Amino acid sequence: MDWLNAVVQGTLLGGLYALFAAGLSLIFGVMRLVNIGHGDLIVLAAYLGLTVTTATGMHPLFALIVVVPTMAVIGYVLQRGLLNQTLGDDLLPPLLVTFGLSVILQNGLLEIYSADPQKLEAGALETASFAVGGLNLGVLPVLTFAVAVAVIWGLQWTFYHTALGRAFRAVSDNQDIAQLMGLNRRHIFGVAMALALGVTAIAGILLGIRTSFDPSIGGGRLIFGFEAVIIGGLGNLWGTLAGGVILGVAQTVGAKIDPGWQVLSGHIAFLIILAIRPNGLFPRISA
Repeated sequence: MDWLNAVVQGTLLGGLYALFAAGLSLIFGVMRLVNIGHGDLIVLAAYLGLTVTTATGMHPLFALIVVVPTMAVIGYVLQRGLLNQTLGDDLLPPLLVTFGLSVILQNGLLEIYSADPQKLEAGALETASFAVGGLNLGVLPVLTFAVAVAVIWGLQWTFYHTALGRAFRAVSDNQDIAQLMGLNRRHIFGVAMALALGVTAIAGILLGIRTSFDPSIGGGRLIFGFEAVIIGGLGNLWGTLAGGVILGVAQTVGAKIDPGWQVLSGHIAFLIILAIRPNGLFPRISA
């Protein structure tokens, strides 16, 4: 039962990792952009949630009403004002610019909020649990996993059943032809980044409720997100969820064997899958 519990808890943890990764997967799928600053944007969302809850006293989940549109606007402005200028055949400029963005975000958050760990207080939600077949499941991890499934389903539905999704796929397949057909690729890329950072806002709030955070943790969240994306397959949203679950299960099983192996076991699982399936388990788009 202990091992089963580890697998179940790892599956639920994978929901949070899938939320970290969903924005990365969407952005790579639409514009082939690898955003090194993604982890720090997750932390930025957590700090925005902290600011809103401190200023208004509202529950962190209700703070999503403010944080999600705020992050979406930041994403659109960031893409239109900066990142669109870096896109092209050379992958190096966007990597360098987003790395610089990561450094700026970390130092800006450090200057404004200090290095002290912070946490979003969600009251009884943090400790509430219920029993299922002899297992005690936390309400927050189950809620996080459900939100991850809903978000990825929503992104998938948007991508394949809406005019916006058709525009995403058109500019992804061939930017020049899409431009000739009347699509403004700069605007489409801006909307894609806005959508990605909206998802990032949800991930940041749930991270802030689950654990403490400080300006320096963005790099770790970025690595977990990248690993989930690559395990599942680049550009495959449901694969991203599967990748997050595999990563979460590997970590909790590793922690069950030895607490010091939690993070290491996730990296080992990632390397094994990468060696066996370089394009991920469910590749949709070739890198």
